[in-house]
Amino acid sequence: MRNVHSKLFTPGPTEVRPEILQAMATPQIYHRSPEFRELYAELQPKLQKFLYTEQTVLLLTSSSTGAMEAAVQNCVGKKCLNFVNGAFSKRWHEITAACGIPCEALEVPWNVAIKPEMVEEKLAGGEFDAVTLVYNETSTGLMNPLPQIAEVVRKFPDVLLLVDAVSAMGGVKIEFDALGLDVCLAGVQKALALPAGLAVCAVSDRALKRAEAIKPRTYYFSFPVMVKSHKKNETPATPSIPHLFALNAQLDAMFAEGLDRRFARHEAMASAVQRWAKQHFDIYPEEGYWSQTVSCITNTRGISVDDLNKTLVQEHGMRISNGYGDLKGRTFRIAHMGDLTVADVRGLLATIDAILGL
Repeated sequence: MRNVHSKLFTPGPTEVRPEILQAMATPQIYHRSPEFRELYAELQPKLQKFLYTEQTVLLLTSSSTGAMEAAVQNCVGKKCLNFVNGAFSKRWHEITAACGIPCEALEVPWNVAIKPEMVEEKLAGGEFDAVTLVYNETSTGLMNPLPQIAEVVRKFPDVLLLVDAVSAMGGVKIEFDALGLDVCLAGVQKALALPAGLAVCAVSDRALKRAEAIKPRTYYFSFPVMVKSHKKNETPATPSIPHLFALNAQLDAMFAEGLDRRFARHEAMASAVQRWAKQHFDIYPEEGYWSQTVSCITNTRGISVDDLNKTLVQEHGMRISNGYGDLKGRTFRIAHMGDLTVADVRGLLATIDAILGL
């Protein structure tokens, strides 16, 4: 197999800078040593600053799917309402059901956003004590209106708001405390621009209180078990220590760039791709809810996405992503997240123009 790197414009894993890869090569330390506790303790205030919270931020050695399972395992006492408008919100409903947790899905077409009025109508009956929402659907390039939805959920004090921010965290400002979120999770392989294998999970005090009151459903994903170790600057099981070194380095780099500048860079990259998409193709989600980190482009020209990607990879050292699931071929996705720049994105678009003769 050829080991020739293609620059990734895919919605996870994303491009990882050499400096971050080098941080992962830091010699191993024992996870029950003072050195590890020092590393863990150094990460905590940085993660809190990054997510604008004074509450707990847990680190899970798992994919985002593990953190999604942890959220519903720990935070649903009565019944969960899963908002579904894409592949990953559908996955969260399937996870909730597979865990034997009472749940109901509110489904809308994949190109339609979850609206605040939908949330209010469903919660008014008092049937649910938790809701799951995917902030940014990686499968469709649709960004649900989290601030407005969070405002509605706050009207129902017994309802916990569990948010999948997998392809948003690190590319979009998420003010965990100000929004009143209860769980906000993400894998590090998207806008955080690290190799896959670690999940970040902010958890509110009231979510932890709920978890204490629920009969344990899991061990590895138990918030109470995690928090017991967290208070000692440890993890219950051996974590991916290389990821922690890399995360520490990446958080420092993000603060050096400036979080507001980082988010503005993501907006600029998104605008460049969206303008190009509207000029030559179309954009899949309804207008007003386009993602700032990944664009899902409707294949109005009927091009072969596989052939385009093959040419990009073999001749130009770049890679984009086909549509997800049923949208494969009908759409394609260009990620503009992580440590990519506006110049990177413009170079990709110019290359696609040349390949397709646009």
